Amino acid sequence: MKCYTCLLVLFLFPTIFIAQDSTSTVKKRIYTTKLLNTTETLTIDGLIDESGWDVVEWTGDFVENQPDENTPPSQKTKFKIVYDQKYLYVAYRCYDTEPDKIEKRLSRRDGFAGDWVEINLDTYHDKRTGFSFNITAAGVKGDEFISRNGNNWDGSWNPIWYAASNIDEDGWTAEIKIPLSQLKFGKSKEQVWGLQVNRRLFREEERSVWQRIPQDAPGWVSEFGELHGLIDIEPQKQLEIQPFAVTQFDTYPEEKGNPFRDGEDFKLNGGLDAKIGITNDLTLDLTVNPDFGQVEADPAAIALDGFQIFFREQRPFFVENKNIFDYRFANNQDNLFYSRRIGRSPQGSISGLDNEFVDKPSNTTILGAAKFSGKTKDGWSIGVLESVTSREIAKIEDENGNKREAIVEPLTNYMVGRVQKDFNQRNSFIGGIITATNRNLGDTFDIDEDDPNTDETSEVAGTRENNLNLLRKSAYTAGLDFRHNWKDRKYFIEGNIVASHVEGSKESIEKTQNSLTHLFQRVDADHVELDPNRTSLTGTGGKLTGGKSGGGNWRYGAGVFWRSPELELNDIGFLRQADDIRQFANLRYLFLKPTKFYRRANVRFSQSSAFDFEGNYNRIQYVLGGNIDYQNNWWTEVEMIHKPRIFTNTVLRGGPRWRFSQENIGVLFFGSDRRKKFNFTVGHVNSWTTDNNFSFRRYVLRLRYQPFNAFSMSLNPEFVENPNKTQYVTDVDFNGTPRYITAKIDQQTLSASIRLNYSINPNLTIQYYGQPFISRGRYTDFNYVANAVAKNLDERVTLYDQDQISFADDEYSVDEDRDGTVDYTISNPDFAFVQFRSNLVLRWEYIPGSEIFLVWSQGITGDGNPSDDLFRSLDNQILNQQPENTFLIKATYRFVL
Repeated sequence: MKCYTCLLVLFLFPTIFIAQDSTSTVKKRIYTTKLLNTTETLTIDGLIDESGWDVVEWTGDFVENQPDENTPPSQKTKFKIVYDQKYLYVAYRCYDTEPDKIEKRLSRRDGFAGDWVEINLDTYHDKRTGFSFNITAAGVKGDEFISRNGNNWDGSWNPIWYAASNIDEDGWTAEIKIPLSQLKFGKSKEQVWGLQVNRRLFREEERSVWQRIPQDAPGWVSEFGELHGLIDIEPQKQLEIQPFAVTQFDTYPEEKGNPFRDGEDFKLNGGLDAKIGITNDLTLDLTVNPDFGQVEADPAAIALDGFQIFFREQRPFFVENKNIFDYRFANNQDNLFYSRRIGRSPQGSISGLDNEFVDKPSNTTILGAAKFSGKTKDGWSIGVLESVTSREIAKIEDENGNKREAIVEPLTNYMVGRVQKDFNQRNSFIGGIITATNRNLGDTFDIDEDDPNTDETSEVAGTRENNLNLLRKSAYTAGLDFRHNWKDRKYFIEGNIVASHVEGSKESIEKTQNSLTHLFQRVDADHVELDPNRTSLTGTGGKLTGGKSGGGNWRYGAGVFWRSPELELNDIGFLRQADDIRQFANLRYLFLKPTKFYRRANVRFSQSSAFDFEGNYNRIQYVLGGNIDYQNNWWTEVEMIHKPRIFTNTVLRGGPRWRFSQENIGVLFFGSDRRKKFNFTVGHVNSWTTDNNFSFRRYVLRLRYQPFNAFSMSLNPEFVENPNKTQYVTDVDFNGTPRYITAKIDQQTLSASIRLNYSINPNLTIQYYGQPFISRGRYTDFNYVANAVAKNLDERVTLYDQDQISFADDEYSVDEDRDGTVDYTISNPDFAFVQFRSNLVLRWEYIPGSEIFLVWSQGITGDGNPSDDLFRSLDNQILNQQPENTFLIKATYRFVL
């Protein structure tokens, strides 16, 4: 391990002490706005014909940013900005010598289709974050919150603002009006904001900007020009209240005898969202009984490795300002705050009998949530989130009408606190985070003697069971992070450290130790030990990395991160695996100047290695890749991966450390010009291993077609083959010795996502999303682990002979010692998982900020026949089955006070 520490030092130190490829500093442009005359009014209709605009001059002299940076653009652009005490107004004149070729594609808000122009405002002037307002030639609005110096654009931010566009013989024009209440800025005599205006000329796929930003710049926001002249504007304290009402009707296949599945349900619901400006910098968001019925369903997935699957957050309350709460400390998924934990599916188990029917809630009800967040003029980013979810109860009834209830989720409180402080002229920051999860596990219940459903002759009638003894009572995490940039932000060093502490009953902590994230019961691990008497766990994790992020053609970085064996984040965060130390290094070369062959290109190389806390050297891999965008806007991406060493502590689920054979992976994706009415992407991933241990073959096809401006469609079929000669099945006891059973699996997965989008106008859209998903696995050639770390596959496992294993009644019987007596049995692991999900949503923003949704959701989930091929499963389990349907109407009205 010492040699890898030296390697890390060799990679990291040059990033700290060596400056190279420096570029000349681009002069900052300044635009000075003026106050709109109080006698003037501006009508937002896309026609720049009011005299109020005459108080300021046009500014232009745009420069091309892509593809040929720092050259004159194909078409000229100019704009002007005025303001009053409530609004900021922007007018654009986008010249076009061929106005009949202006692309006027309609889409839903944030579609960014066709020709457009946008303004970026760094109102905090922190050179890291900003607000973006985009208007297309078709009049479609788009808005995003910019963070991480342009590396993250959050389209979930939906402020209230006004925009209109118009096409004429000189090109097209646009006007926008932004309420100052939708922006965040400090109080001062004169505001100085970062400013950028960016235009897309669609037919040339050309971007031109007001403030030049070199292609080798270390970021986006840090390079903005400046907006001056905002004198004595008063911070606007935002106050918005948005009540909503929802009616929902569900239909599904009736199950005879099941009182909970009579074929249909009807629900009426309501709630309230509010946004209160405590100061102009800081906002309090409140939600009471939120509804997320219009949110698109998660994509289907199945994981044979047993690890949890990460799904992105799509619920509006949690998505807005999520950058403030973000705390990724190791890789891109590990995070101290994973908002999908709030409102998750109930976790309690139910010990039902064969003749009982169960009605278990699909999600935990969020009783209420509050979020206090924002950023101050002095560089403080603050976020506090508090949420309470209800106790959830499953209803259970047998064939004789006897009833009981089981608690499947306790009343739970979630809290997240996040803070960051900028300093060193906004080139550095330091921050911290704390989270807390507390569950009320002590609920007790009495029989309601007045309940007419109580049958006192039954031993179970009218009772409630607490099934929560395996849940942790409380969980706390804390972290500190920092980042420092220097040399005009070309170089950086950043790091963080986290700590966790969980408490609960002996049973819950033992379950945590046994979980796939930890596996303290591993038979060959000397540094961890399963202790059934523990009632708490405390762990740490962190990261340290540095590198070169801008200037010249080269980029590089290196670092290390770790997650100790007892680190546990999954109450309100996301952690896939603990007990891990990783070193990584990367190098990238950018081809910044376009040629007659390509518009842009890069090549990259990375290396990483992994160890556990016992010092086992588990993994090393090398990646060489690159991508190129051709002059005709077609593109290619290629990658080659070599993994000469692959050991894992998790495959045998508590068994010994396991070795996979050496693996190589090839990746090739290419696609056509995405601007065209019809475009496509084709991709293939292929892995192969020594001894043909396993492989992974993925085939991707993405088709997109827009026959006319108001309608677009896409079809994304994907087929995956994942055969493996040593797929884990189970472990059994053989004469007092654990036997770890694996088998050859032939796994195939077929899926296809379908999207249809029709825009009647920019505020009235219809969208459809559907995804059939089928995954089938057949197991043969059963074997047991002989030497888990042997280099050769034949020494790693031992195949059962035909006289050792037999199959009957959906079960394998094994007579390993051939004495005529069955030593152990294995349940048939063959599977076929079939699912179909779809959403049809009509969305009408009848006034800015207020919406009506009409939603039709449909779903089918079931088990197919593993002996069928995939298309037969599609026919039998999806096309010929009665689906579950949800019809929903949701109306919101936003009061701006």
